[in-house]
Amino acid sequence: MFKRSLILPDAGTETFFLWGPRQAGKSTLLRQCYPDGRWVDLLKSDEFRRYLTNPEFLRQEIEAEGGHRDRQIVIDEVQKVPALLDEVHWLMENRGLSFALCGSSATRVRRGAANLLGGRAVRYELLGIAAAELGDDFDLTRLLNTGYLPRIYQAPRPVRLLDAYISDYLVQEVATEGVVRKLPAFSRFLDAASLSDGEIVNLSNVAAECGVALHTIKNYFQVLVDMLLARWVPSYRARPKRRVIQAPKFYFADVGIVNRLARRGPLAPGSELYGKAFENWVCHELSAWLSYRELDGELSYWRLAGGTEVDFVVGDMQLAVEAKASAKIGSRHLRGLRSVIRDHPSIARRVIVCLEPRARRTSDGIDILPAEEFARQLRHDRLV
Repeated sequence: MFKRSLILPDAGTETFFLWGPRQAGKSTLLRQCYPDGRWVDLLKSDEFRRYLTNPEFLRQEIEAEGGHRDRQIVIDEVQKVPALLDEVHWLMENRGLSFALCGSSATRVRRGAANLLGGRAVRYELLGIAAAELGDDFDLTRLLNTGYLPRIYQAPRPVRLLDAYISDYLVQEVATEGVVRKLPAFSRFLDAASLSDGEIVNLSNVAAECGVALHTIKNYFQVLVDMLLARWVPSYRARPKRRVIQAPKFYFADVGIVNRLARRGPLAPGSELYGKAFENWVCHELSAWLSYRELDGELSYWRLAGGTEVDFVVGDMQLAVEAKASAKIGSRHLRGLRSVIRDHPSIARRVIVCLEPRARRTSDGIDILPAEEFARQLRHDRLV
C-alpha cells in the first residue's frame, strides 16, 4: 500500500469534493483518512437505486442517527446521484456536518446543473501514482509501460487489466454518462487521440479520421477531460518577444492507457516511443507536484513558430523543464532551454530530465537531472 501525497482535511472540519479517474485510489485514501467515517457507496446497486429514487433518505437517515459533527460523511461516486448534493447542502447549512464527496467524473454533475454547494466545498484531485509515493518501489520503465494506476502498476499481468479498463470503463462509462451517442465512433476517436498524446492536436484531421463532425470531436476531447482522463497543457504566451505557438498540447492522464490504445507494445529505453512515454511521465509528475503542494501557477509549454520548444513551463517562468529520454545529453537537446532564456532572461531555473546516471550543470546554468534525481527533488520541494 502506497502513502499518497495528497493531504486531506481532518475529519469533521471541512466539506470537499475529491475527484480523480477510476482506480486512482480515491476510496482507499478516504478509508485511510476517515476510518470512522459514515460511508455511502453508490457503486453498490442497492444504495444507488435507493438514493436515486429517494435522495431525501440521506437527510432522514443522518438526522435519525445524529452525532456526526466530528465524523466525515463520505459519498463515493457522488456523480451517479447528483440530487444528493441538495441534501448535502442542507445538512451542511443546518447541521454543520462535513462531507467528502468522491467521484470519477464531473460530466453528469455539470450537465445536470447540480448543486455544487455554492462554493462551500473545496476541490481536491487525486492523480495516478507518482514517483514520490512509490518510494523504493519506483521503477521508471515499469511505470512507463503499465501507467500510473496503483492496482495496474502492481499487477503481475498489467496488460489484461489495462484492456479491461479501456473496454469496461472508458467506453462503457461514457455510455452510462450518456454524453456520446455513437460508441463505435468514440472508440475510433480513442485510438486517434492516443496518437496525439503530447502533441498539438489537429482537430480537423482527427474528425476526418473518425468520420464525425468537428464539433463532435471537440466534445469527445472534453469528455476525456471531464472524466479526468486527459488534460490540455496551454501555451505560455506572457510577454513574447518572438512569435510563439498558441494552441494547447494534449496529454492523457495515464500513459498505460496511451500505450494500449496506440498499440505500442513493450517500451524499452532508447526507443522513440519510450521517449514519448517519458514526456508524459514528466507531465504527470509536475502536475501532481503542483496540485498536491497547492502551488500557484499553471503548467504550460513554450514553443516558437519555427519549432524550438521547451516541453514544460511552471508558473510565470519560475521553472522550464525539458524531457529527454536519452542517456547522453548533447547541445541539440539543450536548444530549447537556451533559446527560452533570450526571451525570458529572469527565468529562475532550467532543467532537462533525462536518463544520464548522474546530475550535472552546464556552463550556462542548465541542470541535467537523471529521472530519479528529478523525482527526488520534487519530493523534497527542491526543484524551484
